[in-house]
Amino acid sequence: MAERGAHLTTAAPAEDRPSIFEVLAQDSLMTAVKPALLHAVKILATSNPARYGVLWRRFDEIYAILDVLLQHHFLSRTSASFSENFYGLKRVGEGGTRAVHLGLRRRQHWRSLFLLALLPYLHTKLEKVLARQRDEDDFSIRLPQSFMQKLYRAFLAAYPFVCMAWDGWVFCQQLLYVFGKTRTHSPLLWLAGVKLSYLTANDIHGLDLKPSSPALRPSQSFGEKFQRLVSTAVGGVAVSLSTSLSIGVFFLQFLEWWYSSENQSTVKSLTSLPTPPPPIHLHSQETSHTHIKVCPLCRKVRTNDTALATSGYVFCYKCIYVFVKANHRCPLTGYPSGLQHLIKIYTPDG
Repeated sequence: MAERGAHLTTAAPAEDRPSIFEVLAQDSLMTAVKPALLHAVKILATSNPARYGVLWRRFDEIYAILDVLLQHHFLSRTSASFSENFYGLKRVGEGGTRAVHLGLRRRQHWRSLFLLALLPYLHTKLEKVLARQRDEDDFSIRLPQSFMQKLYRAFLAAYPFVCMAWDGWVFCQQLLYVFGKTRTHSPLLWLAGVKLSYLTANDIHGLDLKPSSPALRPSQSFGEKFQRLVSTAVGGVAVSLSTSLSIGVFFLQFLEWWYSSENQSTVKSLTSLPTPPPPIHLHSQETSHTHIKVCPLCRKVRTNDTALATSGYVFCYKCIYVFVKANHRCPLTGYPSGLQHLIKIYTPDG
């Protein structure tokens, strides 16, 4: 039985089409890198908010810029993305084979770069905007009045079905790829007009031969010299990023697994300690000292007490909700915080 189904997951000896396991492994590589880097940036921002807080607040933009540089470098030099080159794969255009070290054709290159780096960034920002709007709708009882508000509500209602349709397309494409009915396992490759294949011995030989860059001629214009210097600097940044990722990719995948939602129960059981009870003498002092009930934001007596789990400080619910939603940090300590870290405090007297 196993011998009869072996052809579904392995390519034929004379065929250069990668197996489904190889293409899915390279797809999961970059998706595992971003959460691990996000957690590392969160640790830095928590340890020193003044210095590294901007990395946490602008992580999506910084990651998108680095991802564009990295993918542009590999598409230009290896005709593949970073993860595809890591697994010994290359992109082949519909127009025929081409030397790998020459990169893809211009149209296929820019399509691939947009679908690899810019489209995930736009999807991430759209998800965050929709999440914030859903939170606002949860605290609002106003009905949509204008045409744009009604159109926005219709988009919110249709968006889950659009995502479901996309996931269904991806699943069907992968299923057809398993049975050899299509040359691409992903709709993104189909939209880019390319397919994946193995690197050959000639491709590896061409990549190993690093052509010597011509020296700057005195007759070159200032624009040409500046363009060459910028290209060299961008290439150096991309090489540094690729080398760092190649070395630390397995460590980053381990971090992503360790801090995944499926593993959080195990992590908490191993690392968490029981919360100690509050000191008994504070109960008598709380009724005599009014300044303990003052909100650090509005400087008035707290109403609807709410604690921020990242720092432990207590505020008015309205004050801390508005501040955390706008700034994503604790107003006193600067620790990165979200609305999920707000904890309502209830007292016996109501």
